[in-house]
Amino acid sequence: MRFTAAVLRSCESRFTLEEVMLHAGPGDGEILVKIAGCGMCRTDLAVRHSAGRTPLPAVLGHEGAGVVVETGGPDTGLSTGDHVVLSFDSCGHCRNCMGAAPAYCDSFPTLNLFGGRKEHAARFTDADGGALAPRWFGQSSFAEYAVVPARNAVRVDPTLPVELLGPLGCSFLTGAGAVFHSFGVGPGDTIAVYGSGAVGLAAVMAATAAGAVTVAVDRHPERLALAERLHAIPLHAVSAGPPDLPDRIRQLTDGGTHYALDTTGSAQLINNALRALRPTGHLGLVARLHTPLPLEPGTLDRGRRISHICEGDAVPGLLIPRLTRLWQAGRFPFDQLIRTYPLTDINRAERDCDAGRVVKPVLIPAGPREVI
Repeated sequence: MRFTAAVLRSCESRFTLEEVMLHAGPGDGEILVKIAGCGMCRTDLAVRHSAGRTPLPAVLGHEGAGVVVETGGPDTGLSTGDHVVLSFDSCGHCRNCMGAAPAYCDSFPTLNLFGGRKEHAARFTDADGGALAPRWFGQSSFAEYAVVPARNAVRVDPTLPVELLGPLGCSFLTGAGAVFHSFGVGPGDTIAVYGSGAVGLAAVMAATAAGAVTVAVDRHPERLALAERLHAIPLHAVSAGPPDLPDRIRQLTDGGTHYALDTTGSAQLINNALRALRPTGHLGLVARLHTPLPLEPGTLDRGRRISHICEGDAVPGLLIPRLTRLWQAGRFPFDQLIRTYPLTDINRAERDCDAGRVVKPVLIPAGPREVI
C-alpha cells in the first residue's frame, strides 16, 4: 500500500511529506493502524543531535493513536475497528519485561532508538524503493498508517477523542508514571517539578490527582501560568535558578519536598532539587544527561536518593486506561496542553516546539482540530 508520511532524511534537513510504500501487511503479532493523531516529542527532535546513531532516512513519531484496520493473526488480542494508543516497543521475554518493567527491556535501545526490528525492514521504503529505517519506537507514526507490534498497542474507549490520545503513550505516560509508580505519591505528600513542559505538566496533573502539594519551577511565565491553572504553586527560576531556590521551596513545603522530578537535565537545578528534598526524599531524572553530573557535597546526605526514570516505570496497558479514566473524571486534563497541526505543517510544529510556543504538538494526518 502507498500512503503519506513525514520523512527525515538527514539531521540537518527539514521533514518532507512523501509517498512511502508498505510492501507487506502486518505479520504475526502485528497490527496495521490508521493514524488519527501523533504527538511530537522531544525525543523525536533529539534525533538531530544523535551523532548518526539513529538510522536515517526515517519516519519518526512515537506517540501515535488511531484505529486498527488489519490484524496479523488471532493472537494480537485486538480486532479491526479497535481504537488504540501506541506506546514504546519491548521484547516481551527478557527478565525485565517478564517482571512488569518493559521500559527497562534488555532490547529497549535497539528496538526504539537505534534500529528497530530488522526482520521486516525491507518492506518499508520510499516511493522509489529506497530503504527507510526500521520502525521508530515500533511505530514510525508521523504518517497516515503504521504497522505496529500488538504488544505496543493499548485498546481505549472508542468514545474518547482518539486523535488527541497519542501523547498518553510517552510524554504524559512518563510524567504521570513517575508520580504514580516511581514515587508512589499520595495525599499530603509534597513534590517539586522542575520544567513545565509536557512531561513536567503531566506530573503536575498526576500529583494533583493524587492529592499532593506541588511546586512547579520554570523560567517561562506562560508555562508557570499553565501549571498554576493545574493547581501547582508556580516558582519562577531563570536559567539554573536563584541561589535561594532550595530555601524558597522548603518554605513553601514546610521543610522540603518528599519527591522531586527534573525534566531539564540542568546540573545546577538537579543539585538545587536535592537540597530542597527533606530527609529520605527521592529525586527522579527523566532527561538524558550529555555531560558528567557533579553533585555538590551534602546533597545526598540524610537518606536522599537520585534515580533515572524511563517511561514513568509504567506498564502502558495499565497506566493508559487509568489516565483516560482520570481525564473523563476531569482530574487529568491533558487536552489543555495540546495544540493540533495538520501533518503537512510538521515543520511549523517543530519550530513552535523548539521556541516554546506550544507544550504538546499533535499532528493530524487528516487535517487540524484546534484545542487551545
